[in-house]
Amino acid sequence: MSDLLNQQCSSKVALLAQEQATGKINELSEQWTLSDNKKSIKRSFKFSNYYETMAFVNVVAMVAHQQDHHPDMTVGYNTCGIEFSTHSVGGLSDNDFICAEKINNTLKL
Repeated sequence: MSDLLNQQCSSKVALLAQEQATGKINELSEQWTLSDNKKSIKRSFKFSNYYETMAFVNVVAMVAHQQDHHPDMTVGYNTCGIEFSTHSVGGLSDNDFICAEKINNTLKL
C-alpha cells in the first residue's frame, strides 16, 4: 500500500520541482501520467456503461470534497478523465498525488 493513501491534503503546499514530480508519479499504485509541461498529472478511466461512470464521478467528488482539492474532469458515456494540478502554486504539489492515490484506492473497494 502506498504511503500517499495514508496522507491528507494540506492547505499549506509548495510547488514540486520537476524531478520531485517525476519521482512522485512512481509512488502511485496505478498508472497516472505527467503532462508534457510537468504541471499536472492525468489518468483516463474506462467503465462498462454510463451508470458506472457517473457512480465513479460521484466518488471522485466525495474524495475531492473531503480533501478540499478538486480535479478537472472530462466525462463521457463510459469514460472519465481526471487531471490534477495545484493552481495556487502553478503546478504540482503533494496534494495532487495524495488525491490521485485515494482515487486509485476507490477502484479496489
